[in-house]
Amino acid sequence: SIAPLSLPGDITQKGYEKKRSKLIRAYIDLSLVNICVLIKLTNTIPSLSNTISPPDVHSEAVQAVLARHVESKVAVPMPSKRRSLVVQTSMDAYTPPDSSSGSEEEAGPGDDMPGMEHWMTRPALLGPAHLGSTSSSSSSTQSGGSGNAGRLADSLAHTHLSHPHLAHTHLTHTHTHLTQSHHVSAHHSQTHHGEYNFTFLICVTVCVYEFTSKYGNAERMETGDGVPVSSRVSAKIQQLVNTLKMPRRPPLREFFVDDFEELLEVQQPDPKQRRPEGAEMLAVRGEALGVVTNWPPSLEAALQRWGTISPKAPCLTSLDTTGKPLYVLTYGKLWSRSVKLAFNILHKLGSKQEPMVRPGDRVALVFPNNDPVAFMVAFYGCLLAEVVPVPIEVPLTRKDAGSQQIGFLLGSCGVTVALTSDACHKGLPKSATGEIPQFRGWPKLLWFVTESKHLSKPPRDWFPHIKDANSDTAYIEYKTCKDGSVLGVTVMRIALLTHCQALTQSCGYTEAETIVNVLDFKKDVGLWHGILTSVMNMMHVISVPYSLMKVNPLSWIQKVYHFKAKVACVKSRDMHWALVAHREQKDISLSSLRMLLVADGSNPWSISSCDAFLNVFQSKGLRSEVICPCASSPEALTVAIRRPVEDSSQPPGRGVLSMQGLSYSVVRVDTEERLSVLTVQDVGTVMPGALVCVVKPDGVPLLCKTDEIGELCVCSVATGTSYYGLTGMTKNTFEVFPVASGGGLVSEYAFVRTGLLGFVGPGGLVFISGKMDGLIVVSGRRHNADDIIATALAVEPMKFIYRGRIAVFSVTVLHDERIVVVAEQRPDSTEEDSFQWMSRVLQAIDSIHGVGVFCLGLVPANTLPKTPLGGLHLSETKQLYLEGGLHPCNVLMCPHTCVTNLPKPRQKQPEIGPASVMVGNLVSGKRIAMASGRDLGQTDDNDQFLFLSEVLQWRSQTTPEHILYTLLSSRGAVSSSLTCLQLHKRAERVAALLLERGGLQEGDHIALVYPPGNTHAHLIAAFYGCLYAGCVPITVRPPHPQNISTTLPTVKMIVEVSRSACVMTTAVICKLLRSKEAVATVDIRNWPPVLDTDDLPKKKSPALFKPCNPDALAYLDFSVSTTGMLAGVQISHNAVGAFCRSVKLQCELYPSREVAICLDPYCGLGFVLWCLCSVYSGHQSILIPPVELESNPALWLLAVSQLRVRDTFCSYSVMELCTKGLGLQTEARGLDLSRVRACVVVAEERPRMSLTHSFSKLFKDLGLHPRSVSTAFGCRVNLAICLQGTSGPDPTTVYVDMRALRHDRVRLVERGSPHSLPLMESGKILPGVRIIIANPETKGPLGDSHLGEIWVHSAHNGSGYYSGYGEEVLQSDHFTSRLSFGDTSTVWARTGYLGFLRRTELTDASGERHDALYVVGALEEAMELRGMRYHPIDIETSVIRTHQSIMECAVFPWTNLLVVVVELEGSEQEALDLVPMVTKAVLEEHYLIVGVVVVTDIGVIPINSRGEKQRMHLRDGFLQDQLDPIYVAYNM
Repeated sequence: SIAPLSLPGDITQKGYEKKRSKLIRAYIDLSLVNICVLIKLTNTIPSLSNTISPPDVHSEAVQAVLARHVESKVAVPMPSKRRSLVVQTSMDAYTPPDSSSGSEEEAGPGDDMPGMEHWMTRPALLGPAHLGSTSSSSSSTQSGGSGNAGRLADSLAHTHLSHPHLAHTHLTHTHTHLTQSHHVSAHHSQTHHGEYNFTFLICVTVCVYEFTSKYGNAERMETGDGVPVSSRVSAKIQQLVNTLKMPRRPPLREFFVDDFEELLEVQQPDPKQRRPEGAEMLAVRGEALGVVTNWPPSLEAALQRWGTISPKAPCLTSLDTTGKPLYVLTYGKLWSRSVKLAFNILHKLGSKQEPMVRPGDRVALVFPNNDPVAFMVAFYGCLLAEVVPVPIEVPLTRKDAGSQQIGFLLGSCGVTVALTSDACHKGLPKSATGEIPQFRGWPKLLWFVTESKHLSKPPRDWFPHIKDANSDTAYIEYKTCKDGSVLGVTVMRIALLTHCQALTQSCGYTEAETIVNVLDFKKDVGLWHGILTSVMNMMHVISVPYSLMKVNPLSWIQKVYHFKAKVACVKSRDMHWALVAHREQKDISLSSLRMLLVADGSNPWSISSCDAFLNVFQSKGLRSEVICPCASSPEALTVAIRRPVEDSSQPPGRGVLSMQGLSYSVVRVDTEERLSVLTVQDVGTVMPGALVCVVKPDGVPLLCKTDEIGELCVCSVATGTSYYGLTGMTKNTFEVFPVASGGGLVSEYAFVRTGLLGFVGPGGLVFISGKMDGLIVVSGRRHNADDIIATALAVEPMKFIYRGRIAVFSVTVLHDERIVVVAEQRPDSTEEDSFQWMSRVLQAIDSIHGVGVFCLGLVPANTLPKTPLGGLHLSETKQLYLEGGLHPCNVLMCPHTCVTNLPKPRQKQPEIGPASVMVGNLVSGKRIAMASGRDLGQTDDNDQFLFLSEVLQWRSQTTPEHILYTLLSSRGAVSSSLTCLQLHKRAERVAALLLERGGLQEGDHIALVYPPGNTHAHLIAAFYGCLYAGCVPITVRPPHPQNISTTLPTVKMIVEVSRSACVMTTAVICKLLRSKEAVATVDIRNWPPVLDTDDLPKKKSPALFKPCNPDALAYLDFSVSTTGMLAGVQISHNAVGAFCRSVKLQCELYPSREVAICLDPYCGLGFVLWCLCSVYSGHQSILIPPVELESNPALWLLAVSQLRVRDTFCSYSVMELCTKGLGLQTEARGLDLSRVRACVVVAEERPRMSLTHSFSKLFKDLGLHPRSVSTAFGCRVNLAICLQGTSGPDPTTVYVDMRALRHDRVRLVERGSPHSLPLMESGKILPGVRIIIANPETKGPLGDSHLGEIWVHSAHNGSGYYSGYGEEVLQSDHFTSRLSFGDTSTVWARTGYLGFLRRTELTDASGERHDALYVVGALEEAMELRGMRYHPIDIETSVIRTHQSIMECAVFPWTNLLVVVVELEGSEQEALDLVPMVTKAVLEEHYLIVGVVVVTDIGVIPINSRGEKQRMHLRDGFLQDQLDPIYVAYNM
């Protein structure tokens, strides 16, 4: 079962912390922390607590279950919600932001003690997560606090002098150890108003000295992934992990996982499953229907008889909303008005030749609930005219819940006329012209008002034709199915009459009795007793409208007393309301009642209403034998009814049934525990003249055993005969022939399925245990929605939710039904109360029904779709849930408890040795996966130079005026350009500056900090100036002026790690580095000298440095990986030359070419293209700083179009900006992209196919050829491995099975097959590059189309990581790895990326078959979950698809939990809709349970300059509580 829940903390609450510290303060002793939590929950039902003596059976069970849960207490994290969201949902009182597991009952040391003020101020947490190291800084705990609490926190904090600000961390996390390891006593009590009388006690004692000794040496408490834990968020996750360690449902037998098909767990038979053991049941026959001599031959005949012989007898009294009689309809009036209406229906609609309505036609009856008189006249008018009435609800708006389906019913019945009352007609929605609009899905109707004053008088000689009851259709009653569709049940005239006779006989009705009816008179029990049977017996009906019940729930009891009524027809809710409203009134007595008919007596919760009602009103003359529950259904009419008896000697039947047994459809009287039980009352015996049997609900209607639950079937004249117009469904429901085990039929006559589940007990008593419509089958066990609602309502029902506004339904997730509970929350209940209530409901349902709830949601009051009578519209609620439109204000998901059919976690098999793999590949005829680009031939003029600085000097002499660089401004104009000579001259002056002012030595490192934009020309000149001076340049992204505190530390770190001897930059950045904010962020004193290159010396340096060693360091390439690791890669002069030559060959770059580059120039291929390639190849580079696109998204494409560029390079973020920003305004700009032959996206990740496709599609009409868009791939160890280039085949796409990929296997599938993932080739392999795919663990070579790590051998590989501290050894094998088998002499660099090679059918330029490289993802980004390898991007793609409001998503693992962060576009109200949708999508597509769902604003997920998500930054931000999320849900 799931872990018991408690009151966890919440991110956004601050107030109640002070109050709590005051309570605790008096009890804290410095050396010994004695905390004891005592909670007593007391009963608070208003005014009922004293009067109800025997408690409700079900509530008792629920309370006992919850009490039992408390013993094994583990805190569960409460979801956190942004304050604004709380205010919107009118939840004002709130819970404290605990630093610990947050459970109020479990206040451990340091739970709330460290600084109450700490949360008041919410200090800005220190700096960024320091990129290279994992020591994400945490906030220093301000241990001010109040009184002893503060001192305690101090004493604890001072035990860690080495890291005082991490004291908070230890408190957070030791909590769980403490509660398990030390016993103690204490005082701290608090009282909660709940509805249970149970007390529990948790005591914790901790000796501070032990605590210190245990963790005294710990420098930093880390989790598995080495991240320090220092926040409440991680504490909540820790709680979540603790709850998940709790035992679950009995473990199922594991299945062998087939090689590729991950089989879902198949539900094994439960060893506890009970089987029916009784004999086969026999059909039960009701008593004979006695024929009384004066029974009329038809209902119309009865009306005629009473209308003529007792015209003054009252037939129906309607009441107004104050309870006063509004109108008394006599039998005389009913008869005369019905006749008049019948005449008008037949003769006054349409023309004489073409009447609109003929006998047998269907007519809609649209009457409000407070006008029974008009309805009754209309109904009998139709019977007399021999037309078929179809009573429906009044449509209130054009888009009522379910009104479309009603319209479908009217259309299929061929209804063209709707009868209605004057008042109702006036109240219908109207168009501007005063016409009644056509409701959604309704046929065109003529609205006909039935008031007498609007009708013509029939001629004297006209009489309705009154026949004996025959098999014509009398009326059609509508029925709403589970899926929301509406069916019409047809009832014949003979069935109508026989039903009235059977009711008269079983209820003992006599002439002129008075009956009070609270039920809806348009259908079901209300119609049968209050409109039909009453007329047959000339009874007087007092109709109590719903509107009066809302104002005065006791009104029906007062009417019984006032009219001395013998019979009352009610539902259990009417009894419940009367109980709540009852205040010892004088004017009521129920002694006149001989029968209190409970229409929903078959519901599981009606028994408690009946018992409680009897208890309170026994003193008012109510006798126990008067309460008569009945069971009915639209198809079978009344199935059984408890007869009113004169003596109370025979007590009614009760069954206390085991829920466990019921879930297997077995009747077992529960003896053992009395907790997991359902108490059912009998609904009396079978109706007179009927035959009842119980059959298996599914498949062939086989008779059940006597102790088996099945569907009741009735064989009788008095049932419905068909679903109008639906022959197939009619056959399955109304023409059933039950079969005995021997194969014989039970009867030659057809039975009708009632839709009721139950059994026939001793003495022929019928027991109902549920409805077919409410049946939820979860992993082979049957649960009833009504039972689950009853359990939920037994948990403090009146306090947090509305009793009648709770829906339970099932949704299919991962091949099984999952239970969803949705309820309306009262506006006055606090966030914390609701959460507690929800967590208790989950426990109660889990324990009593043995089934987990997938999702429990609370929505604001009055927001669930209503039926016209104010009930809950179930199918529309379910539809809203599935579409993400419920907008809940609280959600609790428990996928861990109820999803038990996940595939078995993958067990890692012992690796097969590399030699065996190779032999295996040879035997199976597979080649080893190797590929290479073409050779780097030596032909060009500039190939005589080994060093790039020499190439620049050569160009400045041979082509001094040739333009190498053009820089564009934000408007697209050329802001500056550099010729070969200008660049050379400027570089000379930079070298002079370095040697003169900097006094630098050969080989010193220089940091170049130049902002993006117009000063980029300075960056290029500074780079070559460094080469001229013999120094090693390092390009560094400058700090962001708006965000110095987070960006400057990175700059400082690179400068320090690279051991730069000086910093070169512009005047603007110099000023920025000296600003107040910068000084506050980093220590300015230990910066190296900063040189401003805006004013360079006029004279050039005396002599340029002549490099002599091609293997010497040319520059350092520093960058931060997506996982937040900072690394500098050493690039030698040799590598620079080989790199430039390779790119030149691949892209065919010559001095006559122009290339547009829209990339960041700080690292990787972006830097090479921006600074190096033009000088080497001599082509002109048009530089477009990506920053400028933020203000003008069209800049890049405008430049490409106007300057007629053929080759252009960009990043994913640039492409995304263009796709989103230029979506609609493309044609207007007159762009022409037809000349582009290569548009290459520079990236270090798997190609984003969806983005490149949408980009190509969007700009196709502007001439962009889809084949010109391609991607490049590079990484740390080699900045460019693949690049599409100009010649060679188009990039290919393959589809692989995502499930196989998780097992590190490649399985190619067809496009569109389930679980397929498209992968696009990452460009062509560059010249001079060799690639092999190796097993990352064994380092053995792999075969073609096998997934492994991509290894690369090339002249432009980096020569190693640079670290000023001699730690290169750490990752030396990244650059110098050798295969463990096969070609063991070649030195390879390991890229750290998984991918595979596949030989295609295409041929490349050299005529060889082309080898395509597919990149799958980075090893360091991949997540190991359940023994499988997941790539975050796959899960993120699934999540983004689930809901249109999700703009971006990022996932990361945290202590084996999957955390999903989504950015919400739209109102904060939608935030909670995403939680179930995200959880479901990830479950179904990836077989993973999401642990935490975080909903944030747009722009929270950090993205680097390459457009890659920085998931580890995000993780650190989340754990340090810096994201300001809208909502955080912890799935249990």
